Amino acid sequence: MLRLMDIISGIRNRITTESMSRLRAEWMTFSDDRILAFLESTGAGHNYRGIEVNTLDRGDKISYSTIKRRVPKLLDVGLVRELEGEGNYYAITEQGEKYLAGDFDARELPDPDSSE
Repeated sequence: MLRLMDIISGIRNRITTESMSRLRAEWMTFSDDRILAFLESTGAGHNYRGIEVNTLDRGDKISYSTIKRRVPKLLDVGLVRELEGEGNYYAITEQGEKYLAGDFDARELPDPDSSE
């Protein structure tokens, strides 16, 4: 059990350290980084429930309501895309991958909630 806690702590520390080098827009949250990192790590499209269940399975719970609120914002600014087909499945975009790598300044992105 202690070993598992060490692994989870190491993963959280890595995510926190990596996100510090990212240039996040003011409207973005830490949950956005976690959602993007999950989508990048799987390389596949997921619906809201799939993101919730899989992040929980990996020891990083993101609530369904948070996912349902944040994914459309990431979609609006081009960090994720909706896959064509039946149902709503989302995958990370190249721009989202560049943001995670610290190679894209998300402060340039418009606030998806602004009326401009």
